[in-house]
Amino acid sequence: MKYAAIFFLVLTFGFSFAGGYKIELKIDSAPNRKIRLTNYYLGNIYAKDSINLDAKGHGIFSGDTLLPQGLYKIYLDDKNHFDFLLGADQEFSLSKSSFTQTETLIKGAIETEKFQEYTVFLKELQTQGAALNKKLETAQPAEKEAIRNEIAGLTTRLQNYWMKTKEEFPNTLFSAFLLANYVPALDVKTLPEDVQKNDSLLLIARFNFQNKHFWDYFDYTDERLLYTPFYKPKLETWFNKVLYPNYDSVKAPVIQFIEKVKPNKRIFQFATSWFLNTSINSNIMGMDALFVDIAQKYYLSGQAFWTTEESMKKIRENVMFAEHNLIGNTAPDLSLETYDGEYVNLHKIVAPVTVVLIYEPGCSHCKEFVPKFHDEVYLKYKDKGLKVFAIYSMDKKEEWTEFLIKHKLFDWINVWDERQLSQFKILYDARKTPGVYVLDKDKKIIAKSMTIEQLAGLMQQELR
Repeated sequence: MKYAAIFFLVLTFGFSFAGGYKIELKIDSAPNRKIRLTNYYLGNIYAKDSINLDAKGHGIFSGDTLLPQGLYKIYLDDKNHFDFLLGADQEFSLSKSSFTQTETLIKGAIETEKFQEYTVFLKELQTQGAALNKKLETAQPAEKEAIRNEIAGLTTRLQNYWMKTKEEFPNTLFSAFLLANYVPALDVKTLPEDVQKNDSLLLIARFNFQNKHFWDYFDYTDERLLYTPFYKPKLETWFNKVLYPNYDSVKAPVIQFIEKVKPNKRIFQFATSWFLNTSINSNIMGMDALFVDIAQKYYLSGQAFWTTEESMKKIRENVMFAEHNLIGNTAPDLSLETYDGEYVNLHKIVAPVTVVLIYEPGCSHCKEFVPKFHDEVYLKYKDKGLKVFAIYSMDKKEEWTEFLIKHKLFDWINVWDERQLSQFKILYDARKTPGVYVLDKDKKIIAKSMTIEQLAGLMQQELR
């Protein structure tokens, strides 16, 4: 098992469970030392309790309320610590001769005991696997198949261990923890022969299988799994690698996920916040639409009970700047003044493709992007119908004039809004420049925020 990187931070969570915990600890090699009880939570490690061991290395962690079930760590320092699983039984003893000793003696907590047995078993398999992989490196071709079968056999033994645990300890954290490691894999041999021999069809089959079975052995509604190293990486893998990376494919399963975890306030808070932040910071074109969906459905509706007013202000602002220019929407119409003092209506421009370009001459990126776009893309495709509605975003005509002359930009539609009456900066999110929106013949937004290379590729596709 690989766990997330560890840092130490004191944090107190508020719980109101009945009962309490009592963990009797004995570490022979740590007399008179301060020991901390820490827990995993969404990829980090937090302090829950601390004690000073006596001269014999003995001490007791205790509290009036139950601790959340999960993976815990007995921590002395960065070099001396070990993990244990805390399940439903929270009155037990735990002893080791030293932090480096592999085995831990546990009495009074069956899940904790079984987890210790599992770690020993896992280490044995890992040792055997390492030896087999080393053997494979120097093996003769005729021997390699047999060695690979042995390695596969180790995986089967591990998975059988997980399944046996599921049967013997149903509904326990121990069972859920072990099964969290299990990612179902497609048995290619079950597919039709023509699919097996076709790389493209096989790729699709694997994708569909993962999409359907990714959560089979991981109950993402189980709060206990938040207190393990698995929950956040599992969610990240699902969103970034299993779901097809576009808004239309992602929206439904993400909303379904949030709705399913909604009864659990802690998971609901984490999942909704994570999807919100991931979508707004995504590099995938169009994923800002998911941000708007989540923000409107859960935050602006008042369901996000954890959100501060300061955060809500930022969310409202981001929604305001995003909701009008989402891919698939009809572009907001604008009537802006040209350099020559006439007015041009965006929606009345007749063209198979129109690019709305918003720029500021003082912007370092604009200084490079705008002339390059003009010379490498516009000039190449203007005779094929490409029109550019280039909006100068400031109010200094002298600056604008100098920029147009310097880069010879008078052959496309140059417009501005001197008195800022059109709200184009909100409608087209001009907080960052250059802003680029590609519209089809019906003025529907088909792409935005593209590089020169991406624009060139899109024009080749749309205007061939």
